[in-house]
Amino acid sequence: MAANITSSNIKVYQKKKHLNIGIAIFGVIFIYLLVTVLMYLTAKHISVYEVREGSIVKDTSYTGLAIRNETVVHSKGKGYVNYFISEGNKVGAKTQVYSLSDQKLQFETNTNNTQKLTSSEQSAISQKTQTFCENYTDGTFGDVYTLKNNISGVLEGKSNQNRQTQIAALTESDLDGLKVYTAESDGIISYSVDGFENTKADDITPDMLNKENYNKKEQKNNTKIKSGDSVYKLIKDDDWTLVIALSKQSVKDLTDASSVQVRFPKDNETMTAAFSMKKVKGTWLGYLAFDNSMVRYAQDRFVDVELIMADHTGLKIPKSAITKKNFYVISEDYLTQGGNSNSTGVLIDTGKENAQFQSVDIYYRDTSTGSVYIDPDDFEENTTLRKPDSSDTCQLNKTRKLKGVYNINRGYAVFRQVQILCESDEYYIVQSGDDYGLSNYDHIALTGKDVHEGDVIS
Repeated sequence: MAANITSSNIKVYQKKKHLNIGIAIFGVIFIYLLVTVLMYLTAKHISVYEVREGSIVKDTSYTGLAIRNETVVHSKGKGYVNYFISEGNKVGAKTQVYSLSDQKLQFETNTNNTQKLTSSEQSAISQKTQTFCENYTDGTFGDVYTLKNNISGVLEGKSNQNRQTQIAALTESDLDGLKVYTAESDGIISYSVDGFENTKADDITPDMLNKENYNKKEQKNNTKIKSGDSVYKLIKDDDWTLVIALSKQSVKDLTDASSVQVRFPKDNETMTAAFSMKKVKGTWLGYLAFDNSMVRYAQDRFVDVELIMADHTGLKIPKSAITKKNFYVISEDYLTQGGNSNSTGVLIDTGKENAQFQSVDIYYRDTSTGSVYIDPDDFEENTTLRKPDSSDTCQLNKTRKLKGVYNINRGYAVFRQVQILCESDEYYIVQSGDDYGLSNYDHIALTGKDVHEGDVIS
């Protein structure tokens, strides 16, 4: 039996390919991102620094020995001493200063309203506290004790007023053995002596500036003294001198100085002192002479000071931003205006009758020499310039270097010349307001040596 054979005529048609718009968009985005990443990885990346106004203060800290016009007053009798006047106050001749008694005096603490602090005393305490709060830093914690002493001084003054009133009452009652003594002359009163009272500034030697062996004797109320003992001292005028041992660098910095700015860390006051120095036993001593404000430091024989060697304000920029660039230096007489605008430029001598005008950027103008600095990249080597309205020419072949930074405000590097006023370990203070320099809030390359004129900054 023959097998059934079935034949068919089947044709296979190829499907049409359709463009997938989603894949196409994804491909374009992928390629764009890939190119962007590659460009970012291969591009030069420059850190940016924003220029801000600032200042640099260069100072050196010292501890000096204070020399004043001081007179020690000795007791005219013996007994228990009590004082009427607060230390650091000014007294006049015939002012009652102290009393002597055969026995200790007992004083009552007056708590009635008449002994409350006056408005001026309250104001003094408030002012001292406010000054302390405004100037306090973690590094000046020691000023807490200064504030404590200042407030104690005001309160002690009130206590002395109370004591003086009670002693006056005891005097009127003819208490046996009580005598009151007055000042022989006027001055600022102090109840401590240390042996430097008769010392002159020229007598100071380097070993005297060592505080380790310093001793000060202070008189207290109701302590027993003998006749002839030092009972107080008077500082007679406002002139005083601070003697310091200078470092080698300070000797060099102050060689020609006749005055110097001085800051007192104790109260953050700044004064100008007349300055001189001389060599004593192999050490250079500096003499800071003042004619005011002595009373603020009358209780201190050793006074901490800072000599302000430099205090400059301007634009503060990091040292890493500074770089150097070569420029052609030409007379400003070669500058002219021309072309299709009012732009400044020069005339290039082409050897023909008419010179060719080319605009230029001025990077620095030296008014003392009448010269300007122009970029060598704008000219071919050995280009010759022609002076306007003249046959004089000059060839561009010598360059000079300028210090500056690269300004990147516009997204590309432009050199800007700077004039350095002062420096610290990490920063320069440069002059502001120059026509061809920097301005506040400009953006510059943090590392100048990595940038060239015209570089696009990403």
